Parts: sequence; C-alpha cells; structure tokens
Amino acid sequence: MTKKRIALLGSTGSIGTQALSVIREHPDKFEAYILTAGNNADLLIDQAREFRPDTVVIANETYYDKVSRALAPLDIKVYTGEEALCQIVENEHIDLVLTALVGFAGLRPTIHALRSRKPIALANKETLVVAGELIIRYALDNQVPILPVDSEHSAIFQSLTGEGHNKIEKILLTASGGPFRTFTSEALAQVTAAQALKHPNWDMGAKITIDSATMINKGFEMIEAHWLFGMPPKDIEVVVHPESIIHSAVQFSDGSVKAQLGIPDMRLPIQYAFSYPERLSLSGDRLDLFKLGALHFERPDQERFRCLKLAYDAILQGGTMPCVLNAANEVANLAFRQGRITFPQIPDIIEETMMRIPHRSHPTPDTYFEVDSEARKESLEIIGLL
Repeated sequence: MTKKRIALLGSTGSIGTQALSVIREHPDKFEAYILTAGNNADLLIDQAREFRPDTVVIANETYYDKVSRALAPLDIKVYTGEEALCQIVENEHIDLVLTALVGFAGLRPTIHALRSRKPIALANKETLVVAGELIIRYALDNQVPILPVDSEHSAIFQSLTGEGHNKIEKILLTASGGPFRTFTSEALAQVTAAQALKHPNWDMGAKITIDSATMINKGFEMIEAHWLFGMPPKDIEVVVHPESIIHSAVQFSDGSVKAQLGIPDMRLPIQYAFSYPERLSLSGDRLDLFKLGALHFERPDQERFRCLKLAYDAILQGGTMPCVLNAANEVANLAFRQGRITFPQIPDIIEETMMRIPHRSHPTPDTYFEVDSEARKESLEIIGLL
C-alpha cells in the first residue's frame, strides 16, 4: 500500500493519541499530515514536534500565538478557529480524515470532508447520531467510504467483509455494561462522577466514559449501526458482555453468527480503518482463549439504564429527535461531571428535553444546528429548575 496522508481531527484526545501510536508503529504506511486540537496546546505542540505534520489547527484562538511561536522554527503551518477545521479537511493532499472530535463539534468538519470526497475514518459517533440521514446521503452522493473506528462497528464491519449481499437477520451489539452494571436503582442515586469515570475495561475520554456508565453510548452506537449498515433498530440487539472480548457480531439468515474477538485495545479498529482492506502487524498482547475462561452475556436493564430506551425512542421518531437526544445528553453529561446533577437525573433531563423540542422531519444542515442550539438551551433551563 502507498503511504497515506492522514488528517487527525482531535489528535490530543484518547482516539487521537492512540491513532498516533499506530502511525508511530507504521511510519512507512501512514503520515500524520494534519493535527488538530481544541484546547490542549501543549500536547499539540509536542505531537507536532515529533510527527512534523504539514499543518496544525488549534481551535481555541486563545492558544494560537503560543502554538505558532513554538512551531515557527519547524516550518509547520498553524491555523486557528473552528472554521479552520472545516477548511483544512478540504486539502487536496489528504488521503483519509480521522474524525475524533468529541460530540456535536465533529459534524461540520465531517460534512466538509465528505463534500471534498475525502474517505472518513469515523470515531465521532455523534455525527451519525445527530445527522445520520444527511451524512449517509453525502457519502453516497460523493462515493466516499465511511470506515468505522468504534470497536463495535469495526467488529460488525469485519464480520460482514466477504459476505456480499448475504441477508442479515440481526446485529448483536455488545456492551460492557459500564461500572454500574450490577448497581441497584438506590445505589445509582449515590454514585459520583469519579466513580463513573473508572471504566472496567476501556481507557477512554471523560465524556464517553460517562456515556458508557449511563449506557447512552450504546444507544448512540445502535443509531450509528442503523445508519452504517442499513439495519432497522428492531434488528439491532444490545447484548451486555462484561468481559468486552466479543466486540460485536452479525447473525445471518441461515442462523450463522460471525463475531470479531480481541482484547480491549482501540488501536486495532483504528489501524484497520487506516489500512483497510489490508491487515498490518500490531504490537501488544494477544487474546489467550486458555486463560480467558468463561464469557458472560445478559440483557440490558432499560429501567435502570433508561438512556438506552430513550435512544431507541429517538431513532424511531427520526428527523431531528436524535439531534435533541445528543444535545441534551452533552449538557447533562457535563453537568454531572461538574457535580450539578445526580446520575439518575441525566435521563430525566434528556427525556424532558425530548418532550419540549418539536420533532422536525427531513431536516437541512442548518436545521440540525438550530435544533442543537434549542435543545441545549432547554436542557440548561431544566437543570436550573432542579
């Protein structure tokens, strides 16, 4: 394979740093051509000094002078602002765009990349949650592949490789269950953000770790799977699998089930998205079935973890309702991390926001941004009344 020039949107986050680890391991295959960060100027500077990209973008304009001065001797172009993120993905030399920005912020750059016919390695699930109908249409119209980076969707993608048009009965979307899987409703009322940030299996960023604890992350992944693989929500079954060894599976019309297994290591799906259809060597531990012992599976409890049910409700309503779901969750997630609300109040805020914001069918790109803003304001108002 020829050397791919990759734009890493969100290079200082959990996915971004692990993506750079993959590039570091295969410098003959991949080049970190563009690096971007929101606020972590120091790490962005360190990354730029090591990987010598063509361009870096620091979204927060406050840090532009600091980054620019630090990288001036290296002949690296430095830009700032959110608009720069959208413009930079249109660079003609880019072969692949890794979208690893957190939350709604990933939507606009992804749209620009697709319009510029750039293949996408998608780690920002909120892009498909908020505007899946629009994103898939752009991808199809521009004949651009979207390669999943989420471990679950990568597992589904790998399970489907070589299957052609063979009929799928259902997707089995696995979930660890998070740190509070066995907690009673009474115990959940007492949990703290510090407890929620300790995921039992995965090393992730703060927001997604809380999302995993509430299981809304699995709801987002169900919506993402719906758009990526064209499956109706009723045929996407969430399976709690505490060991996180089976990353997801596909059941076919003959009853066969294909699954992808491996130790919890996000570098694997990142690398597969980078190298597809090739597989490259990857350092690290290997799955040892003899040491593994038993694997366990159970149905999710949608009464204790109502966010999962709200995600199914949102995609069934369609239109802008998943956008409302995402916006309300981002506000509630942050409020919980700041100690302003309790853990059980997260689904309360999301549900109330979904009831207040009118559903809109067939939204335009501008509609999504309007609804996102409206939902955030409503969510903040609801929190203020608690």
